[in-house]
Amino acid sequence: MLVVMKPQATQAQIDAVLEKIRGLGLSPHAIPGAQRVAIGITGNKGALDGGLFVAMPGVADAIRVSQPFKLVSREVKEEDTVIDVGGVPLGGPALVVMAGPCSVESKEQILEAAEGVRAAGARFLRGGAFKPRTSPYEFQGMGEEGLKLLALARERTGLKVVTEVMDPDDLPMCVEYADVLQIGARNMQNFSLLKRLGGAGKPVLLKRGPSATIREWLMAAEYVLAHGNYQVALCERGIRTYETMTRNTLDLNAVPVLKSLTHLPVVVDPSHGIGLRRHVPAMARAGIAAGADAIIVEVHPQPERALSDGQQSLSIPEFAELMGQVRIIAGALGRPLS
Repeated sequence: MLVVMKPQATQAQIDAVLEKIRGLGLSPHAIPGAQRVAIGITGNKGALDGGLFVAMPGVADAIRVSQPFKLVSREVKEEDTVIDVGGVPLGGPALVVMAGPCSVESKEQILEAAEGVRAAGARFLRGGAFKPRTSPYEFQGMGEEGLKLLALARERTGLKVVTEVMDPDDLPMCVEYADVLQIGARNMQNFSLLKRLGGAGKPVLLKRGPSATIREWLMAAEYVLAHGNYQVALCERGIRTYETMTRNTLDLNAVPVLKSLTHLPVVVDPSHGIGLRRHVPAMARAGIAAGADAIIVEVHPQPERALSDGQQSLSIPEFAELMGQVRIIAGALGRPLS
């Protein structure tokens, strides 16, 4: 259920509703909006009687939420969520670009990548310090040393850092160094990790699992919000289909569907989505045209020498060329480039 407060409701009236919900043994989630506060209710096993709330001072209405993903639903919050990442907005009217290598490999590599993508117009630096790999014999990342190098790159360039968290035990370390915590496709339904992210105090970039439905993906996001963190963005990175000519199938259908179902920002990852360097720019352009709030692109100073995902990484000049195209498409859609 969603309890909608009147625009002029006082803080005392809001607090009274919160206390009423807690008194019923349920969990309240106050969601500020542009004109009003809405309070989502979770924990109920059956339908709630809206009459418990509509007579309370300051309450405008009590609405049943039809979707199983309640807090991420547009039924709970109509306007788009905009996540403030240290002064850089993620979501809303502005388009933002995240870029960088799949893995942090050395100080020289990550600094060259950071300086290159910043010069081209990116606002976020992506880079993995912990890498989930299909083979246990492939490069697994530099761990904390990689996180320190990402922090150094942020200091040198001003870019915000996006990096992956794999294990709940690594979460405090990643929180210390990162601006945005990425949850990779393999961990989309790692529910113990998702619960921990609820108290992390940092924005979360939740990637779609390779075989996950949109409903399952939204329910995974619901875990994070239900545990107290409303700063979540969703990243479409391709799903597994019967097609073998590309690494994955980038599901651009998901972008407009998500924009209709949820208020959370939507990000598209064309690099993993198609897995072929020569086609990444086309899918990046398509993702923006479909309505994504951001794209996240793998960029490496020397893709042919990358320790992971070199086949889908753009060189710095290739990324700069893509950014020129991004500006044109964003301008045509009336979206400024953040």
